[in-house]
Amino acid sequence: MGKPEFIGKKSKAAGGWGALRSCGKKLLASGAPLSGAVAMLKANQPDGFDCPGCAWGDPEHGSSFEFCENGVKAVAWEATDKRVGPDFFARHTVSQLRTWTDYELEQQGRLTHPLRYDASKDTYVKATWDEAFAEIGGILKGLDSPDRAEFYTSGRASNEAAYLYQLFVRLYGTNNFPDCSNMCHEASGIALEAAVGIGKGTVTLEDFEKADAIFVIGQNPGTNHPRMLGDLRRAALRGARVAVFNPVREKGLERFADPQDKLEMLTGGSTAIASEYYQVNVGGDMAAIRGMAKAVFAADDAALSEGRPSVLDHGFLRQHTSGLAEYRAAVEATSWELIEHQSGLSRSQLEHLAQIYIESDRTICTWAMGVTQHRHSVATIREIASFMFLRGNVGRPGTGLCPVRGHSNVQGDRTVGINEKPPAAFLDALEKELGVAMPRRHGHNVLAAIGAMLDGTAQAFIGLGGNFARATPDSALIAKAMRRQKLTVNIATKLNHSHLLPGEVSYVLPCLGRTEIDRNAKGVAQIVTVEDSMSMVHGSGGINKPASPELRSEVGIIAGIAAATVGSEVVDWPSLAQNYDGIRDLIARTIPGFHGYNERVRRPRGFRLYNAVDHRVWNTATQRATFSSDALPRATEHQQALGEQGLFVLQTFRSHDQYNTTVYGLDDRYRGIYGERRVVFVNPDDLAEIGASAGDRVDIIGRHDDGHERIAESFRVVPYDLPRGSVAGYYPELNVLVPLSTAGELSDTPTSKSVLVSFRPALQRDAA
Repeated sequence: MGKPEFIGKKSKAAGGWGALRSCGKKLLASGAPLSGAVAMLKANQPDGFDCPGCAWGDPEHGSSFEFCENGVKAVAWEATDKRVGPDFFARHTVSQLRTWTDYELEQQGRLTHPLRYDASKDTYVKATWDEAFAEIGGILKGLDSPDRAEFYTSGRASNEAAYLYQLFVRLYGTNNFPDCSNMCHEASGIALEAAVGIGKGTVTLEDFEKADAIFVIGQNPGTNHPRMLGDLRRAALRGARVAVFNPVREKGLERFADPQDKLEMLTGGSTAIASEYYQVNVGGDMAAIRGMAKAVFAADDAALSEGRPSVLDHGFLRQHTSGLAEYRAAVEATSWELIEHQSGLSRSQLEHLAQIYIESDRTICTWAMGVTQHRHSVATIREIASFMFLRGNVGRPGTGLCPVRGHSNVQGDRTVGINEKPPAAFLDALEKELGVAMPRRHGHNVLAAIGAMLDGTAQAFIGLGGNFARATPDSALIAKAMRRQKLTVNIATKLNHSHLLPGEVSYVLPCLGRTEIDRNAKGVAQIVTVEDSMSMVHGSGGINKPASPELRSEVGIIAGIAAATVGSEVVDWPSLAQNYDGIRDLIARTIPGFHGYNERVRRPRGFRLYNAVDHRVWNTATQRATFSSDALPRATEHQQALGEQGLFVLQTFRSHDQYNTTVYGLDDRYRGIYGERRVVFVNPDDLAEIGASAGDRVDIIGRHDDGHERIAESFRVVPYDLPRGSVAGYYPELNVLVPLSTAGELSDTPTSKSVLVSFRPALQRDAA
């Protein structure tokens, strides 16, 4: 028998002709291929728009083609000629639309008019902006406490929109800011604040040009931030070692064909990215890093005993760090047996990697959600930082800590105030600027907001972009929580499942996309700004005609809701909506690092925010870079799975045809999957053990014991190269299995990379 029809040939390398063909297909499918192609020439350019996809940085010496395959998909998705207007909802009820897939909903096109849910007809009907603002403001004012409302932010919101949003919400009286960062890099921010004094990365793109070694941990740049592959490729070509820790063999980390390299394209060649690729157990990254640290300490002892120079940077350690002795004691007390068991790697493998680190004068360490979405993620990132301190690999050129953010402005939103635990200094600055008191009590993050929505404490939900219902765990509980609200408001460009879970009163408010021209009442085009993973702040101005004359900018929508809710006595919302320079002036007066904001952001490539780590200034509790001496977890979920027959640990991830919850298509060519998303990847030996064959359909059963039944029905099994006991599949389809009741220690991040599951034959084997 041949392979099932949904399993096909994998790409030999990431990028290359496959990427170009995919770009062409997506532009054609948008219905507006010419305008989409023209738009791409302005993507990530000083006189254009910042890509609405990932947050990877733009080089100082950029070319005319600073975009990637997934950037093309994002622009084509937004620039489509398809429309979803009131006539669409006249043909479809909300109940009917709930049965559609994410892909089917988004394929219908751009929202064109403000919409209000009509329960008697079970559909959305056209509303006016004035009606929407008045009713939303009236309901918010009528709540018995501002803490009854939840204000969600997606990482696609601009700095200006996010700052205005937090200003409105704090004047309203709450710090309830559940945010998409709560579900991805919250652990990075918490760990780095404690370790180096700033909750951001410490590198620039230029550091990648100087590094001798780059450790890539729990990350798949080929799908999630493809432009990073160009920087890794250039590093590999000049001889830098790229060492990868990932349970799954990912094509983008193995080989990359740069579509801008004429020779590679003509010859069908490609460049090897990873010099070392180690399939660490799911959740075993902390143990792997500790094993390397243990080997470094042993190598240092051997060097000193033989009269050779120390392999540690003692000058840096004495002058800039605290807690080394305690960390070393914790490392030496950790047995190789435990390290090997948790990591899935051998002592000799980890000693080999440690030698690469020792031989590298300048090292960068990058990571993403393969690290952050576990119970012990904060401790793992503290371990990464501690390991990097040993040879002074923080705060000098060619070195640093690099959490690779997902959405294009998730970091910027946090910088300008989207934070349920705002720093006192920020609130002090707002009070000084506005002359009114700010709420001081900490608000709700995502998990707390969901809890409040479920128990009735929260009665209103406003979503600034995103797809809250599909991005969050425990899908069935989220649906229940959303529909219990008195008010739900979603600011969006396209229809998604969050809009189909209306409260008593529900609005969908259509906004401009990043690629569209944003003109004020005088016809003057405005720019917004975003911050990338390297703390660079860029200007962004759309070039496409808006999808509908009814669309308003995110800033304009927030200003309208704010004026109707808190009035315009303290803040002149209409004025700020007409001139975003005024918002940037407010940011400059209340947030350090934004001085001269309006001037500096109009320079080519923008400006970099001050990062104290660049100067080896540590704003930690000890005023030094701080080691962590946390013990390894007693047991990871992967160890649990290996200890019980029929139990597995599931990690959710993206396909190559999606970005976050946005599904561009049904293919995942790097993994050889075509026309299908309800798949689960399983080690071939495990597949044999459960008595299944490639293409069989199974139900996946959540095994978290908290009284809730969780079943993902009818998924096809795919044999794949990943450690025994580990399985993987796509979100949001598998979010139904991720329990709300388990989260990262200190971070409250859902544990989407360590979900215990088992299998049974699907009850309906021919289900779609």
